[in-house]
Amino acid sequence: MKGVEKSAPFAITVASMNSARINNYRMAAYAALAVGLINLRYQTGAESNFMKSAALFIPGALLIALTFTSVGKKWLETRNAALTLSIVGSALLIYSFVL
Repeated sequence: MKGVEKSAPFAITVASMNSARINNYRMAAYAALAVGLINLRYQTGAESNFMKSAALFIPGALLIALTFTSVGKKWLETRNAALTLSIVGSALLIYSFVL
């Protein structure tokens, strides 16, 4: 059977691995979007609040959009995407705590 991992106790297909990865990207994107919008609300009136919050919710919105397009899904399945999003995601996570 092509595309099935044989070392697992149950059949794991490449398609199911990819859909799980896309789902993880959606969850991370939703978290960034939510943190950015929550920050925007709770720091109302603070100087440059919109730009600080936008640094979180814009990448989150872009990543969610990527997970729903065929070109985005194809790119998100690559190792390059995983590395890039890990670095950017880590930076956004740190930024959300510093913010």
